[in-house]
Amino acid sequence: MADINLKEITLIVGVVTACYWNSLFCGFVFDDVSAILDNKDLHPSTPLKTLFQNDFWGTPMSEERSHKSYRPLTVLTFRLNYLLSELKPMSYHLLNMVFHAVVTVIFLKVCRLFLDNKSSVIASLLFAVHPIHTEAVTGVVGRAELLSSIFFLAAFLSYTRSKGPDNSIVWTPIALTVFLVAVATLCKEQGITVVGICCVYEVFIAQGYTLPLLCTTAGQFLRGKGSIPFSMLQTLVKLIVLMFSTLLLVVIRVQVIQSQLPVFTRFDNPAAVSPTPTRQLTFNYLLPVNAWLLLNPSELCCDWTMGTIPLIESLLDIRNLATFTFFCFLGTLGVFSLRYSGDSSKTVLMALCLMALPFIPASNLFFPVGFVVAERVLYVPSMGFCILVAHGWQKISTKSVFKKLSWICLSVVIITHSLKTFHRNWDWESEYTLFMSALKVNKNNAKLWNNVGHALENEKNFERALKYFLQATHVQPDDIGAHMNVGRTYKNLNRTKEAEESYMMAKSLMPQIIPGKKYAARIAPNHLNVYINLANLIRANESRLEEADQLYRQAISMRPDFKQAYISRGELLLKMNKPLKAKEAYLKALELDRNNADLWYNLAIVYIELKEPNEALKNFNRALELNPKHKLALFNSAILMQESGEVKLRPEARKRLLSYINEEPLDANGYFNLGMLAMDDKKDNEAEIWMKKAIKLQADFRSALFNLALLYSQTSKELKALPILEELLRYYPDHIKGLILKGDILMNQKKDILGAKKCFERILEMDPSNVQGKHNLCVVYFEEKDLLKAERCLLETLALAPHEEYIQRHLNIVRDKISSSSFIEPIFPTSKISSVEGEKIPSESVKESRGESRQTQIVKTSDNKSQSKSNKQLGKDRDEETPHKTTKDIKEIEKKRVAALKRLEEIERILNGE
Repeated sequence: MADINLKEITLIVGVVTACYWNSLFCGFVFDDVSAILDNKDLHPSTPLKTLFQNDFWGTPMSEERSHKSYRPLTVLTFRLNYLLSELKPMSYHLLNMVFHAVVTVIFLKVCRLFLDNKSSVIASLLFAVHPIHTEAVTGVVGRAELLSSIFFLAAFLSYTRSKGPDNSIVWTPIALTVFLVAVATLCKEQGITVVGICCVYEVFIAQGYTLPLLCTTAGQFLRGKGSIPFSMLQTLVKLIVLMFSTLLLVVIRVQVIQSQLPVFTRFDNPAAVSPTPTRQLTFNYLLPVNAWLLLNPSELCCDWTMGTIPLIESLLDIRNLATFTFFCFLGTLGVFSLRYSGDSSKTVLMALCLMALPFIPASNLFFPVGFVVAERVLYVPSMGFCILVAHGWQKISTKSVFKKLSWICLSVVIITHSLKTFHRNWDWESEYTLFMSALKVNKNNAKLWNNVGHALENEKNFERALKYFLQATHVQPDDIGAHMNVGRTYKNLNRTKEAEESYMMAKSLMPQIIPGKKYAARIAPNHLNVYINLANLIRANESRLEEADQLYRQAISMRPDFKQAYISRGELLLKMNKPLKAKEAYLKALELDRNNADLWYNLAIVYIELKEPNEALKNFNRALELNPKHKLALFNSAILMQESGEVKLRPEARKRLLSYINEEPLDANGYFNLGMLAMDDKKDNEAEIWMKKAIKLQADFRSALFNLALLYSQTSKELKALPILEELLRYYPDHIKGLILKGDILMNQKKDILGAKKCFERILEMDPSNVQGKHNLCVVYFEEKDLLKAERCLLETLALAPHEEYIQRHLNIVRDKISSSSFIEPIFPTSKISSVEGEKIPSESVKESRGESRQTQIVKTSDNKSQSKSNKQLGKDRDEETPHKTTKDIKEIEKKRVAALKRLEEIERILNGE
């Protein structure tokens, strides 16, 4: 085997780059969404051991809904991408392109085993540019194919070095081969098939046997006319080691999937659930279909499920001719390669092995898979195809008659394939472009119509999305998912009646429960969401809450491990004011998934409803242990700490709110609550900064505006508070406490009695029983020297609040003033009126999540309020002498009055916090 040189490597890397550089500008589409965007195993917060417990999509292998695709090493590379660039798709596509170049270079080295230098380069170039590879290279999830292929080829190359001088066994390459096979299998399951290729190589290439020679030797041994040659015994030893290692890997793999095959439905692979002979005829026909895609990749499709390839239900179907022709051609090549011992037959044999053996797991011939045709699984089989084409070209080009024509044809193939690949990459730019390109090839697949609808739905183009979803129901009337999509879109368009009808149609298509038979084995797990979606729709009607609960319970009865049903039911039970039952639902969900931060968060909300703040805080903390950046847990736990009134918890509350605004820098609530904490800690300047930031983000933030004004009032900056209050009342003209505070400032700072009077009169228009507003209006009358009106006003106020001692005292003062006013003109000093309660009013906004079939996200924004009345004195009275009292009596009365007024002033100062 000749070594490859730098020039050849440069050529290959250049061709791969030229064909795939535009893939760097593609996004995450199709299966990338589940494997990358929705896969928590990529996050650094997820323990590494979890990668080896979950499937390729992040679902625990123990769950029935798991796809059972165990590829932890591939997910590990996704995690590396996430560590470097999080969810920026360019780095993911770049690494895929690099891996494809590496595979092509290693493939060139493999080709050198069977082809001359020129043909090897041609085979590797054909492999580099073949359009069938776009799904594996440009689709990020195709990395499983790329990584597996690297170790697949490396294992094979290692095994080719296991034959030493004099046909001896070299064990180091064999041990390395077994290790590389295990690694390849951990990247994708088909990696294990390299063992079969190694076995074929050992018998027919390394040892040079042919099928007739093997039959002859075996026949002589069975007849007792000869013994097994030593070289053959050595071959058997090597094969036994390989097969035993393979068996061990298979046993481990079966243990990993817990002896369960993944659940697929008839929509994924219609032939798999078809009767005989439809199933056999269709599955065999799929072989020439895949071969045709390798030979003529002009029409490529990202999804071949459902009705893409109609079932072959009769022996008279013309497509059976294609199956017959394919097997005849394959059989001819097989006989040629196994019967003769020349280099050409060896090359053809290895090409056929590379085509057939890696394809077996996806062939449906031994066990059903979740697709009809998948272009990505042809990545390794295309290697054998390229070797076969390059070998054929070599034979033709040696003849002078066809030499020039062979070069022209080869150039045309490489150029057209390169252009097709480059153009095909753009189809993977977005989900819309991908599925629209697929619809051009195949209009009989309801899933494609659904996926175009999903792409439009993501762009909020619900009207257009509805057309595609409806078309999907016409193409496949029994497609439950299509009817669910129609229902969801009607809901988004606020057409609830049509939405409910569509959900009911989907529900009617669900298979009936058969005693003793697993329900999940006959339906896709996501189809059970029809119960969740329908319940979420009808529970908007308060009179149908029980009906919605019945739907949740029905979903749980069909699938006891249906976590989302417990979560949604827990939310509903809270709405029905049944927190204890909601608690039970969430605890059941936690039994199924204790590593779900959202579940711990929701349980904390239940404990808040149960008035158990300590338990709520424990669950918030548990959610944050699992996800330190859980925004809702950060926010609400901080508010809970603040609400507790415990000074020692305030630093942690502040820390969590700072983390929250780091995650949600545009949410004014975070800044506002930081301001409230600062006010609690008497950090007035810091509180002012946070309040201003909240108002900058949300100009009409009611609570922030009021509390900033209150802060200014409490720190003797009343004149700065006035424009803030004007802004507050511009947005909320009925804000009673804002009106009270404004009236107080107008009266005591601006000396604007008329303006203050308007504020208090406005309060009483809205709430005639408002004691504070009424009392302060009485003060205005007093300042206007209308003592009789002030007296009547205070009497009315006392009737509203007969237990308020300060009103009675002030009434007595006014009456005393009236009694003395006939003898001397009273002097009315400027007095501070009863001010607004010195309370803090937190945000009134409530955060909540949207979307169907998602975790309940109930956010409780807490009100950390404590009202304290602040009643200011009416004024100091100066009484004059009366003819009915002696001078001594007058002096005694005056002495008592002065003492009483001093006590009153002291009480008022205490009440006002002065």
